[in-house]
Amino acid sequence: MEELLDAVPLIPDGKGHLRDRPRRLLADAGYGFWWVLALLMLRGIRPLIRRRGRGVPHGSGLGKRRYVVERAMAWFAGFRRLRVCYERTPAHWQAMNALAACVICANRLHKVRHPRHLKTGF
Repeated sequence: MEELLDAVPLIPDGKGHLRDRPRRLLADAGYGFWWVLALLMLRGIRPLIRRRGRGVPHGSGLGKRRYVVERAMAWFAGFRRLRVCYERTPAHWQAMNALAACVICANRLHKVRHPRHLKTGF
């Protein structure tokens, strides 16, 4: 987790300043260890992570935001070539991911510009 946090680039805050760390971190219960929560709090990052263990209430309220990430990952899983890595080099695998991201964005933009409930004549 420390290496991941150290790899976060500078983040613009909307006022022209650059922050060196995020304000909050969303994650599922897989990251709910006490030492991860303590590490985040020591760095001044508010953890929005459900704690691990029995008796911890399941409804953390994070599902609305986390669903967006899960849905996007499912879209990437729809590309058969990315499900199992057939590429010989990491650069090729990264290029296939970038291509998949372009296709996903193009499909989303097409749906926004041409909603199904409007008849376009095509």
